[in-house]
Amino acid sequence: DHEDDYAEFDDFAPFVEAVELGYFNNSPVFVSRPHQTVAASSVNDTVASVSSAPKISKGFAPKSTTKSTAKGSDGDGKYPRRAPKDVPTDEGMIVGPKIEGVASKIMGTLDTPSVIFEGVLVGLDKRDTKTGKSIVNGSIVDDTNSIKFIKFTNSPEEGDALLKQLKGLERVRVQGSVNFDDRFDKDYILSIRSIEALETTSVERTENRPDSRVELHLHTKMSDKDALVSVKDLFKTIKKWGHPAVAITDHGVVQAFPEAQALGKELGVKVIYGVEGYLIDDEIVARDEEPVVDKKKKEKDKRYHIILLAKNMVGLRNLYKMISISHLEHYKVRPRLPRSVIEEHREGIIIGSACEAGELMQSIVRGATKEELLEVASFYDYLEVQPHTNNMFLVRNGLMPDEQALIDMNKTVIELGEALNKPVCATCDVHYLTPEEKIYREIMLTACGYPDADEQPDLHLRTTDEMLASFPYLSEEKAYEVVVTNTRAINDSIEDIKPVPDGTYSPKIEGADEAFTEMCYRNAKAIYGDPLPRVVQERLDYELDCIISNGYGVLYYIAHKLVKKSLDDGYLVGSRGSVGSSFAATMSEITEVNPLSPHYYCKKCHYSDFDSEEVKAYSGRAGCDMPDKICPVCGKPLIKEGFDIPFETFLGFKGNKEPDIDLNFSGDYQSKAHAYTEVIFGKGKTFRAGTVGTLADKTAYGYAMHYYEEHEQHKRSCELDRISSGCVGVRRTTGQHPGGIIVVPHGEEIYSF
Repeated sequence: DHEDDYAEFDDFAPFVEAVELGYFNNSPVFVSRPHQTVAASSVNDTVASVSSAPKISKGFAPKSTTKSTAKGSDGDGKYPRRAPKDVPTDEGMIVGPKIEGVASKIMGTLDTPSVIFEGVLVGLDKRDTKTGKSIVNGSIVDDTNSIKFIKFTNSPEEGDALLKQLKGLERVRVQGSVNFDDRFDKDYILSIRSIEALETTSVERTENRPDSRVELHLHTKMSDKDALVSVKDLFKTIKKWGHPAVAITDHGVVQAFPEAQALGKELGVKVIYGVEGYLIDDEIVARDEEPVVDKKKKEKDKRYHIILLAKNMVGLRNLYKMISISHLEHYKVRPRLPRSVIEEHREGIIIGSACEAGELMQSIVRGATKEELLEVASFYDYLEVQPHTNNMFLVRNGLMPDEQALIDMNKTVIELGEALNKPVCATCDVHYLTPEEKIYREIMLTACGYPDADEQPDLHLRTTDEMLASFPYLSEEKAYEVVVTNTRAINDSIEDIKPVPDGTYSPKIEGADEAFTEMCYRNAKAIYGDPLPRVVQERLDYELDCIISNGYGVLYYIAHKLVKKSLDDGYLVGSRGSVGSSFAATMSEITEVNPLSPHYYCKKCHYSDFDSEEVKAYSGRAGCDMPDKICPVCGKPLIKEGFDIPFETFLGFKGNKEPDIDLNFSGDYQSKAHAYTEVIFGKGKTFRAGTVGTLADKTAYGYAMHYYEEHEQHKRSCELDRISSGCVGVRRTTGQHPGGIIVVPHGEEIYSF
């Protein structure tokens, strides 16, 4: 760690010495603006000001910087060299003497011997140096930028104590020097002298009312490069606010369901499981089947957003079926759902009209008649309105004349609901949790090429009071009805649902347990003779009891059949991982690793030696390392075996851990092995496992850097790290697992899971 190196260079002045050794003046520093002389700046050196920073590429030092002159810095703008190391901590300070002066903005601050910043600390960490000191490091963030900081302490214990204090602070004022570190970080670093705790200026968004609303339209990170909601953070917020439930409605997929189910149970949050699908009319399906003579003249598909909520387990199965159909049969840019498919699978589903991209809102924008709107709205179980500011782009793009027209759109939806006796529900169309997270979505949309990424509406999760305030043009009673009454009624009509059933569902093969058991004993006796040696008998009895009693025998049997098929076809198979610790796997010819203790055995007469002193000397080692020996019974060379691996490595101390049998098939044979699983279990019972690819750190960093370059803003590397972390984990692609196969047991269907 390069932090250690800071302490090794005692002559690394002024970066460490000027900060740690004392000579500071607490008056604010004037950093001269470009083309302004130092003489001119000295006249105004009591005024806090910061120059605009030159654009600095990460990894390169600036060619030149404008340095300031600070009082008390030995004059002539030079940094001090030496001073006493221990600076006393004044009363009321976390570290160092009292801070006096005006805070500067981080953006644009260059080399300076004394500067004051106010902000929040992030990325806190500590490193102990080889010289017995400790370095507490992290970044301080204000509303313009971030800057990395370091603070030396005299011992690791002092470092631990300071780190603990800093982690408990919400907002701080710090003073120190800023220097360009051209050795390690290749960026400006703040070396802290003083830290003072400040009262937080932010107001926490919360609510405490018994009649909280329910959000019915929300996207998690599984909505492809469009949303940033962490399920865990969402549920913590829902629990804290006292909302009775929350819906998850990602674009076209249900990949957030397993995590939502686990966290919902852990945190005590009711989850409404749904999806925002893509509705198309059936004539579009028919048109897809027609030959395309001129692609340019082919009418563009018109698809609409639609909300589908699972009301019960029947609805959940139908939801899964519709999603499969949309991806396998009607995928075109997006996974589309023909209206007839929705009608066919409507049982147990609550259908909402969705956002401005929904069929109802689009019909209003197109100027449909009242009769046409009533016909469109009649298809839905509830109608949806959102804060009219969500749709301001319709005005910008000339599709609606003004903001009042957007308000009138919502009023029209409410009138339609009253006419059809259908509930109208207010939703946020949530894409991130807090207003501060909006920048993350702007960065992602910019990376995706959206020209209006900076003009997106506020799509954060609103409290009940915030949502009521979003409809000032409605009467108090009507606003309460659409925000609270109707959303809670929808929730009350929905059962508690488990997308992933409890327990394990092993595949079924008639007689698999018996065949597996018989095979293991037969092969063991072929090697060690009959009766089996006590060590072999006890190990095999114990393993088979654990495997069979927990329903895992069929998994071993499947693995055996796959390996045997590959070997019979002339392709070797390699096993890897902890399966080598299972003697039953060895005896069923899944692996060649023998996990018994080192021993000798004779292939001809079945003599074996597990107990001699010579053999016991190799306990915990590999039997293959034992010396060669001749069988004392028949005179044939003995086989050396055993790696002394406990079975608990594979199935745990209670023998009930889910087995993980990893097999490496030849690349040429893998597709045949996959096809053979369908032969074993039957058509429609085996499926390729899927994968989800998410935004990684480096990709997200690139997105953030590109965004600020487009906006001609220089952000330091630590600020890019902080900002880009908000985009990490967002789904960007899906695929197929190279080897994973899902086997559905007989009597079940894939939509049960």
